[in-house]
Amino acid sequence: MRLSVRFPLAFVAAATLALCILPRADAQAKSTASQTTGTGTYISVDPLARVRYDNRYDVSLGMAYDHMKAGPNILQGSNLGGLDLSGSYWLSKHWGAEGSARYYLGTSGAAPNPYAIEGPFVSQTFFGAGPEWLGPHNKHGDLIAHALVGGMYGKFEQDLRGQPPSVVDFYNDQLALGAIIGGHMDLNRSEHWVFRITPDAVLTRYSINYGNHATSNDVNFAISVGIEYKFKKKR
Repeated sequence: MRLSVRFPLAFVAAATLALCILPRADAQAKSTASQTTGTGTYISVDPLARVRYDNRYDVSLGMAYDHMKAGPNILQGSNLGGLDLSGSYWLSKHWGAEGSARYYLGTSGAAPNPYAIEGPFVSQTFFGAGPEWLGPHNKHGDLIAHALVGGMYGKFEQDLRGQPPSVVDFYNDQLALGAIIGGHMDLNRSEHWVFRITPDAVLTRYSINYGNHATSNDVNFAISVGIEYKFKKKR
């Protein structure tokens, strides 16, 4: 198993520390504040005063990045961009079920070949579901962990000029087992709207049907940045 990109543990640890400190700041701040002047009274309202973690559904959409290998022996990784669409159904305050569909597209390095194939396009599509757990949280934000399992469809032969993938040491086009382990780092902007960052480790198990029929287990890094909407219906 290869780990292509080191998971940003320091970033996650810093976010956890920040969320643990924030409740102390909340205790010192009021949800509303007023100031009286000679011309009247002005009231400022805290947009986060009504943040509650009791919604039943939420959905998020983000711009996504994924690092992957298009073949078992390719030295150059592929940096892919795409979209991440996810939704949650909360069973309790801390436990929920999450479904996710993600699409990534980009170019990849290729093995030396007599056909001058360089930087062909490849794509990867994930669809799966699994449990999620709400961790440290307050009105400012939260940390959520998830583990998603499903299918990973890799398309590697679309830009090879009709040549077989063995020419450039690519995998064959295929549907394979895939898993995503990571979570969300959320920053609440209002009762319903959330700014979301989702760093994940992506596990894939692709194989080739030529040569020695090799199978490769890869662990790579993905991240998405976008928005989440929490629906009004409560548990």
